[in-house]
Amino acid sequence: MDAPEPDTPFAAVSAQTSKYGRIYQTYLDKSTPFTAYRWIGTAIVFLLFALRIFFAQGWYIVAYSLGIYLLNLFLAFISPKFDPSLEQDEGMEDGTSGLPTKEEDEFRPFVRRLPEFKFWYSTTRAITIGFVCSWFEVFNLPVFWPVLVVYWLILFSLTMRRQIQHMIKYRYVPFTVGKTRYPGAAK
Repeated sequence: MDAPEPDTPFAAVSAQTSKYGRIYQTYLDKSTPFTAYRWIGTAIVFLLFALRIFFAQGWYIVAYSLGIYLLNLFLAFISPKFDPSLEQDEGMEDGTSGLPTKEEDEFRPFVRRLPEFKFWYSTTRAITIGFVCSWFEVFNLPVFWPVLVVYWLILFSLTMRRQIQHMIKYRYVPFTVGKTRYPGAAK
């Protein structure tokens, strides 16, 4: 059946926005199992953005901001949801030990702070916004881009070194590459 006509123009716009939002969410939901294709699409959008920045010789602040945001997303993606260092500190304050006391406490699977789908979605959305911003002259601020590249590389190396030390100290691996897979086990 047809829905009743909205009373106000705002209700009509809201109804249309809601309709398109549901359609958009349906396509997002359908794309969930196609991880490789989603990331290939994101890589293509990123390549278009990089070519735009390279050939336009500008918008370095947009590219730098995007790089910082993507680094932040990546760190959240490889970080555990339940940080063992925080749990260990809480245990010391309570006077309890950080060691497991029950058999079911022994194994704790790696749970990401930022799930893969949300990481992909945020990454794709950020790259798309950066690409759109690179077409507006207001975002083309004059900067000496080699300084931004060096600063980003220093920031990347320091944060990754700290993250890798955290992984080694608490013995977790955020990637499934190289982990043993047993036949018939759920993914």
